[in-house]
Amino acid sequence: MNIAVDERFDIWMTELEARHLAEHTFTEVRKALQSLSSIYVERREKLTAGAALEGAGKRAAFALFYAPLHFCLVQEIVRALGAGSGSERLLDLGCGTGAAGAAWALESGEACRLEGVDRSGWASRETRWNYRALGVRGRSARGDLLRTTLPGKGAGILAAFTVNELSGADRTRFLKKVLAAARRGARVLIVEPIGGRITPWWEEWADAFRAGGGRQNVWRFRVELPELLLRLDRAAGLDHRELAGRSLWLSEG
Repeated sequence: MNIAVDERFDIWMTELEARHLAEHTFTEVRKALQSLSSIYVERREKLTAGAALEGAGKRAAFALFYAPLHFCLVQEIVRALGAGSGSERLLDLGCGTGAAGAAWALESGEACRLEGVDRSGWASRETRWNYRALGVRGRSARGDLLRTTLPGKGAGILAAFTVNELSGADRTRFLKKVLAAARRGARVLIVEPIGGRITPWWEEWADAFRAGGGRQNVWRFRVELPELLLRLDRAAGLDHRELAGRSLWLSEG
């Protein structure tokens, strides 16, 4: 366990709570979280239009609830894969508020430089704030992951909860891009929810990663969530005492 990283997470959670509950009540965030959860589970066709981050309430709910959950899950996956070293540069594609990429960067050490890319201007701004709060060396910019030049040897590429929001054609193009980057020596980590309905394309991607020498995993981690996340989880009728996800990992090592 990396105690320094865990301490940074605790400080970050305190600052997140102060930042977002200064402008929204707990009840407002809870209602927005329920709406956001409905979009992710029942109305996923709205994701490509950016519905998840429409409105200040949903943005606060995402930043305060889902971002820390993504941090915790990716942190556990990186630790389980032994992927916390070997990359001095990380590129987080579809970074959201930057939490998932920050988790990998912090596990990679002080020398790691993180770059976040997201189509949302608000998400890019929030990412910059989170990088500062977590003590991550990095920057973020608004951009299209399909038009982003991918690095090669010595770099890590992350797409967490991103591929499932692409259209079929864009997903095919993106797969070709990340596999080409892996052939140039990049380490690639894809993280997605477990649900098959959300990721019907998963087996095709898993086959492609295995053909390149990679692996797929399904993960379930029992974690102790901060008190605020537990309260929001219960109030919204959710249950994240166990964090679950699946990953694809491809590394030359």
